[in-house]
Amino acid sequence: MRKIATYLKDLSESTRLIFLSCPPVNEDMLNTNSSILSTIVRTNEESRHYSEACIEVCKEMDVKVVDLWSAIQTRPDWRTSCFTDGIHFSAEGSIIVVEEILKVLKEAEWEPSLHWKNIPTEFGESSAYDVVASDNKSTINISEFTFHREKQWD
Repeated sequence: MRKIATYLKDLSESTRLIFLSCPPVNEDMLNTNSSILSTIVRTNEESRHYSEACIEVCKEMDVKVVDLWSAIQTRPDWRTSCFTDGIHFSAEGSIIVVEEILKVLKEAEWEPSLHWKNIPTEFGESSAYDVVASDNKSTINISEFTFHREKQWD
């Protein structure tokens, strides 16, 4: 991990990094699916050790880190709701990951900020090709709309 972080940090002074620690796994679900997959050797204990090592290296190197090990387990039903097969995230698990990354982006004192609300919209200017409004004269620039999203992110 240290070599990877060093390499990425050395790419440019403006490189911004966020590492994601190892999430937990649902060992029961993995064992149930083992008839489809090869033998799974990942355990929660190994995942915890790897997660702790990642967090420690990130702190030493001043790299932002998302503690997925802890974040996923904040849900009481994480074993069944956060995974599709015991190791890959379901929609609920993915939402937790996104929320945690957004927290880091929002709190990071990076210039320019990489939080989605602080990034200018590409092609945000009005255009004759935008959706026509109900008055049949003006247009509506929908680049800033978020109503179509299932989850409204902060």
